[in-house]
Amino acid sequence: MPVEKISSLQNPRVKQLVKLRDRRPRDEAGVFLVEGYREIRRALEKRVALRELYYSPEWFLGENEPALLREAETAGAQLFELTKDAFAKVAYRERPDGLLAVAPQWRTQLADLKLGGGAGRDPFLLVVEAIEKPGNLGTILRSADAAGCDAVIVCDPVTDIFNPNVVRASTGVLFSVPLVVSESAEVLAWLRERKVRTVATTPAGQTLYTSADLRGPLAVIMGSEQYGLSEFWLKNADLPVRIPMAGQADSLNVAMATIITLFEAVRQRTG
Repeated sequence: MPVEKISSLQNPRVKQLVKLRDRRPRDEAGVFLVEGYREIRRALEKRVALRELYYSPEWFLGENEPALLREAETAGAQLFELTKDAFAKVAYRERPDGLLAVAPQWRTQLADLKLGGGAGRDPFLLVVEAIEKPGNLGTILRSADAAGCDAVIVCDPVTDIFNPNVVRASTGVLFSVPLVVSESAEVLAWLRERKVRTVATTPAGQTLYTSADLRGPLAVIMGSEQYGLSEFWLKNADLPVRIPMAGQADSLNVAMATIITLFEAVRQRTG
């Protein structure tokens, strides 16, 4: 099937791709943008039904792009070739690699999650509340994947999980880590019903995170960058813990704090 080549910056498809950088048009269309070879590769590996794939050979960085295009087309994506200038218009990366896909949004519910990875292991979850920066949420997803978390649960979301910078910072892990958006009260009830212990990180915690028992069914609770955890989670979590701070700063970036806490849990659970 011949591939349509787009050169005009005024082309309706080019204009629509630019619009999809914003949340409202994304939600109205039920889609989001996936830019980059690695991210698109991971989407295809997880059998995400990409609707469209836009490419510009003048921006390609390697030799594997043609094979990726064939795979995407075989999987049902409609291909469009863009000139270098047209692709520069639609790309949101500073250094594009000539690949941009449109993927369908999805919604995963708490009831859909398989705790313990479906393999009988103790549940290991990450709950994040009101994360403001898309880059931090993406990095948190990547960290949860590396730590082997069963899922990431986003409570009272501030950032859209389909923001292009979430996709980028997660390096496509968005497609492999189960991700649920829900209200805090619903999440707490769901965790308690399944006897999953909640450990909340806060500078006010009396117990060092390294002294806490992070084995068994566990949900690590992380708060927003600016305000930390809400009173709801501070009041209802089973155990508040803190990361020791020796300098003048009283807290870490939430993504960094998440990595530190998750991998202490990994150390205890695998030691």
